[in-house]
Amino acid sequence: MDIGSIFLILALLIPVVVFIARPLLERKSTVVTVEEHDYSALLAERDRVLNALQELEFDHTLGKIPEAQYPAQRANLMRYGADILRRIDEYQGQSAESNLDDRLEAAISDRKVAVAAPVAADPDDELETLISNRRRAQKSNGQPKPCGFCPQCGNCVQESDRFCPKCGHTLA
Repeated sequence: MDIGSIFLILALLIPVVVFIARPLLERKSTVVTVEEHDYSALLAERDRVLNALQELEFDHTLGKIPEAQYPAQRANLMRYGADILRRIDEYQGQSAESNLDDRLEAAISDRKVAVAAPVAADPDDELETLISNRRRAQKSNGQPKPCGFCPQCGNCVQESDRFCPKCGHTLA
C-alpha cells in the first residue's frame, strides 16, 4: 500500500468512527422526576385495573367465575381503581368532589367502546369482492354445471368428465 491509500482509508474511517461514537460520548439524558415517574406508574396501574375489570366481567359472562365470588372481586377491583383515580387526581390537582366510581365506570365503558369499535375495512375486501363477482359471472357464462358426484370420493364432477378430477376414478 502506498501512502495515498492509507490517507484515503483514514479519511473515510475517521468520520465514520466519529459518527458512530458520538451518541456514546454525549451524555445527554432525560431527567425524569420522581413525581413524573409516580404519575406514570399510576396511569399504568389504572390501565391494569381496567383490564382486570374487563377480564373479570368477560370471565363472569363465560361462567368461569362463580356467582358468589364475582361481586366481591368486582367490588375489590372497583375500590382499588377508585383509590388510584383519587391519587391521579391529586397529581392533576382536580377536585375530589366528582364521583370516582362513576368515573371508573365511564373509563370501563370507554374502553369497551374502543375495543368493540369496528376495524377499518381491509383494503383487500374490495379486491375480494371483485374476484367473487368475476367468479360468479364466469359460472353463469357457459361453464358446464356439475351434474353429479364421484362414487369413490364424492367430489362434484361435470357431465363431460371421464375421470374424477380429485381422485382419478373412472366415471361411467
